[in-house]
Amino acid sequence: MSLASAASDLSDLRDYAFAWALVDVETSGLVPRRDRVLSVAVVTLDADGEQTGEFSTLLNPGCDPGPVHVHGLTAERLRGAPAFEQVAGRIGALLEGRVLVAHHAQFDYDFLAHEFTRARLRLPVARRLCTLALNRRVDPPTDDLKLGTLAAHYGVPQLKAHDALDDTRVLAGVLRASLREAAQLDLPLPLVACPPRQDAQFAPKPPKTPCAFRNPGRLTAGGPLVQGMKVAVTGDTRTARADLVLRGARAGLNMMGSVSRHTSALVTNDSAADSAKARRAHAEGVPVIDESAFLRLLGDVRPGTAHERAAAPVPAPGAAPAPEPATGLPAVPTSRAPEPEPEPGEAAGAPVGRKRSAKPRGPLTGRRVLVLGGTHPEAVAARTRVVGLGGAAAINLSAGVTDVVVLDGGRTDRRLPRITALLLPVHDAAWLVAPVVTDTSGTAGERAAAHVLPRGGVVDLPLPKGRGAEHRWTVTASWAQQTACEIDVVAFVLDEDGQVSFDEDFVFYGAPENPGGTVRLLSDGPTEQTVSVDLATLPPSARKVVVAAAIDGSPAFGEVGALHIASGPGTSAAALAQATLDAATTERTMLLAEIYRRGQSWRLRAVGQGYDHGLGALARGYGVVVDD
Repeated sequence: MSLASAASDLSDLRDYAFAWALVDVETSGLVPRRDRVLSVAVVTLDADGEQTGEFSTLLNPGCDPGPVHVHGLTAERLRGAPAFEQVAGRIGALLEGRVLVAHHAQFDYDFLAHEFTRARLRLPVARRLCTLALNRRVDPPTDDLKLGTLAAHYGVPQLKAHDALDDTRVLAGVLRASLREAAQLDLPLPLVACPPRQDAQFAPKPPKTPCAFRNPGRLTAGGPLVQGMKVAVTGDTRTARADLVLRGARAGLNMMGSVSRHTSALVTNDSAADSAKARRAHAEGVPVIDESAFLRLLGDVRPGTAHERAAAPVPAPGAAPAPEPATGLPAVPTSRAPEPEPEPGEAAGAPVGRKRSAKPRGPLTGRRVLVLGGTHPEAVAARTRVVGLGGAAAINLSAGVTDVVVLDGGRTDRRLPRITALLLPVHDAAWLVAPVVTDTSGTAGERAAAHVLPRGGVVDLPLPKGRGAEHRWTVTASWAQQTACEIDVVAFVLDEDGQVSFDEDFVFYGAPENPGGTVRLLSDGPTEQTVSVDLATLPPSARKVVVAAAIDGSPAFGEVGALHIASGPGTSAAALAQATLDAATTERTMLLAEIYRRGQSWRLRAVGQGYDHGLGALARGYGVVVDD
């Protein structure tokens, strides 16, 4: 497939004819609600790709400038620069009526939104386009998707990285080239509405401090409270509810807003109460005590066991691996796939980045195969066969697709004329019985193919060695671009009982970041979303992060088809592990992946477990208080 030209003329790309406002900000940190913009640049393009305006300025944030070694903006350089509110009007005029474009567009959009809010002004942006998400769809043959890497690939000169104006000029060249590649593949643009929609039933509650102690189990009759016990309160109390919760938390108890099978005790003055907490406590056999007993027991809370990051055991040569931790799934029927067998010449659970055996895994190793047509079970079987032969199963057309398999009905797929024009090899179903590959371009590309995980497959993740965004691990979920219904990707941060420590450890479109900022949801486009996890700064109580998807409305995943997950270190890095999950039929929610601790290490599991219930029931199963 030919590379795109970086020429500025886009007049022949009428399907992508938008007025653009390309933006780059340098900031004092990574958290928009806390940190400030230090410099901003805006370059405007018309629908033909011609530049129509340009503006850039340093800004005085009124605070410490943060990582000077990254952006080079010292307090001395920023002294005398205007405050954001002094230039907000000019920036707003450049953005008005245009699609905001940035690399990591949600980052730039969120920072601008907070700055405009502080200035008591409206950010005039209705839609945004992320060039990272666009190139994730294009899938160019690069080692990663960083702006500098894409600039080199597309032949765009870069003079000074982390300079807002130069980065924006580079972004303009990358956008033009990316649009030409997208047009060649006939890809829809991943435009995102701003701001994202929200749902009141999942409105976050004020956060609490995570408990520092492990749950010792249930309160015994006549026994003491122990630090780490999970305690819930329901009904009227003589002491203010907030004071009861505060006193319990200060004593080292884990004061919960909901009841589950892991709750140690429920405090209520009405043993016959008919609240949801009381009904669940009776159903689960959770001990019930009254307020007086609770206050008395608070006077002698016994020491608990603190959460620790235990050192990972090193097995003796030839020894069997230690048992896996419990899955911690909601209290609904589940199934668990076994760990995959090690590949030839490789130990089980080998790290993703470790050099693997040179022996091919199958005839489709290094190939990415797109399946068209067929019934849902037929398409599932074909994609499963692709993975079994060592290949990767694609769900959308991209520059990385090497082969196309056409099942019954696939000849009417709207992508087939484009596939024919691109001269991609097209096969019938019989090819998957014993595929013969004559074109070796899929195995001799410029980058290493991501490790393909089967459903239930597990890999070790590189252990982070410090703090910061560079130690984030991401899971990106994508689905067919012609999908009509909306799909929401969510994440749950779970403790050793498979429950959230507090409601804000449920990360979703209405609350896209947990309080510590360790887990974030990035809305990359209508058919792709990313969960970013900072493994270095997750608290010791967090044993697992579960990434799930839920359909908004009545459709099921059988109508959507396959979901693809790709995982790697950081949002711009090339994926090091991937999986295609497409066994669901009637299910409306699906567990996609788990990132979980094993000693000092972290592991990623491709799950693919679906449920017929909706997102609310899934959240309740993990201990989230969800309003009906």
